[in-house]
Amino acid sequence: MDFRKIKNGESLPLELLLSADPSLPKVEDYAKRGDCYLAVDKEDVVGVYVLLPTRPVTVELVNIAVAEEQQGRGIGKQMVMHAIQIARQEGYSVMEVGTGNSSVGQLALYQKCGFRIVAVDIDFFTKHYPEEIYENGIQCRDMLRLSLDI
Repeated sequence: MDFRKIKNGESLPLELLLSADPSLPKVEDYAKRGDCYLAVDKEDVVGVYVLLPTRPVTVELVNIAVAEEQQGRGIGKQMVMHAIQIARQEGYSVMEVGTGNSSVGQLALYQKCGFRIVAVDIDFFTKHYPEEIYENGIQCRDMLRLSLDI
């Protein structure tokens, strides 16, 4: 698996990004403000994540997505660990991530990578997304905020 930063002028892998966040305006906004990294297997883009600086020593992992047919192979964990490595190299000391209350697989992944739950944004998804989101038979209402000292 190779990782690389998206090149200037290169098209965003919108289908992948939208699989993790269904709001096109939000995805386009933070992809423009952050750094987008691709996970590439041979020549195929199989994953994507975006790092967004939020405060002087803090960066947020705002979107991490693995192509559906590639899930379950450890690519997500490799991407999180790569993001942590990049953030350290760039001088950040804290990484944050937010995920939905219904995103049980993602929540487990982040905790396995050392993140701790630090806050809950009550009704984040019902306030900021026009359509209801369901995952794992659960309505996605609240954003769980996680943090890791790096």
